[in-house]
Amino acid sequence: MPQVQERLEVEFDEDGLLLNPAQWNETIAQEIAWHDGIGQLTDEHWQAIHALREHYAKFGVAPAMTHLCRIHGRDRHWIHDLFHSCLGAWRVAGLPNPGEEAKAYMM
Repeated sequence: MPQVQERLEVEFDEDGLLLNPAQWNETIAQEIAWHDGIGQLTDEHWQAIHALREHYAKFGVAPAMTHLCRIHGRDRHWIHDLFHSCLGAWRVAGLPNPGEEAKAYMM
């Protein structure tokens, strides 16, 4: 059965980040993943997404992605391999624009 994709009524900035992160939900995350060429989100993707969202909720900043990989017992390229870039993971997680300096480290 073909996947039905609904039209989402959300706005993005020039980096593909949600302008209103409060609109994020799992449907939006999946649509962003399809759009970015990531495909169907797996349990492993969701593990990373929830870790990013939890870190941001607690500290208000992006975590060091290598730290995130390490605490989950993964290779330092785990996030990049799952999402094609650390910024891609941030986008799918629906988090706000982290600023120019942080984005430079996420490429």
